Amino acid sequence: MNRQVQLQSRPNGIPQAENFRVVDAPMPELQDGQVLVRNIYLSVEPAMRGWVSAAANYSEPVAIGGVMRSFAVGRVVASKHPDHAAGEYVTGLFGWQDHAAVDAATIQRKVSADGAPISTALGVLGINGLTAYFALLDIGQPQPGETVVVSTAAGSVGSCAGQIANIHGCRTVGITGGPDKVKLCRDAFGYEVAIDYRSGNLDAQLAAACPKGIDIYYDNTGGAISDAVLKQLAVGARVVICGTASVASWDPVPQGPRIERYILVKRARMQGFLIFDHVARYPAALKELGEWIASGQLRYLEDVLEGLEQAPDSIAGLYRGDNLGKRLIRIAKDDGSAL
Repeated sequence: MNRQVQLQSRPNGIPQAENFRVVDAPMPELQDGQVLVRNIYLSVEPAMRGWVSAAANYSEPVAIGGVMRSFAVGRVVASKHPDHAAGEYVTGLFGWQDHAAVDAATIQRKVSADGAPISTALGVLGINGLTAYFALLDIGQPQPGETVVVSTAAGSVGSCAGQIANIHGCRTVGITGGPDKVKLCRDAFGYEVAIDYRSGNLDAQLAAACPKGIDIYYDNTGGAISDAVLKQLAVGARVVICGTASVASWDPVPQGPRIERYILVKRARMQGFLIFDHVARYPAALKELGEWIASGQLRYLEDVLEGLEQAPDSIAGLYRGDNLGKRLIRIAKDDGSAL
């Protein structure tokens, strides 16, 4: 049998454990041109909230009764495609399940087991690291000496974005929640200043941390945090819209401060970002990210849950702030054998 996590009901806002069910399904039959993958690590992303929402999004919502969409890294156990052989490690959108029979085009890339751990293909050397890389460098265009503020600064994307800004000679300020994550931002991820938004008076804390204003804002949250940051923009600022984690629901659309005056007065630029627009450029970016990891300039932290039964509550846990680092679910040993 093939264990799967299926979407049982459409959530209202953040997906909860009761919106999913773990079931035993038949093993998939391999068709010509397909590859059978034994998943080892499953990814948990804040974006999954949008993937199961009925509200308009950039992708079709996961169907009720369908396997939860997810990036995964696993080992090829059988192949009917000439470009892939048993024993290879691959990553792609394979879903929350033990095994996936996928078309070769679904495979994002092969993963080497000789360098960084294969789990990094879902984090710092995967969608999270790539998102930080392209969004910051393409839209933020950081220059030495500029002040970069990152929300969810201890998260898998935010921590990479802050470190990449440091590599480019910027001064970095991270916004996070709780003293443990503040310490992590400073000690592990190199933020010059880390602000706990839960400690109160975010406006004053930002003004003290950014006396010359904010040149780049890497926004993973939206909401009240972003309202405070926008008041502190410097002339010519760039705002990267990468996530809206603080907004529980987009139905109805939340109402908040009108930002046009801030953008006008500071001659700022605001742009949204989706990683799927940049697939052709992944290899060059992954090469540079790997070099930064090898040199010690880019550090990462993983939060690994054990077993497929941990999946249903894992997205809600992200929004509760339970994790420290990139959240993963390990469902097999690294060689593909059972836990």
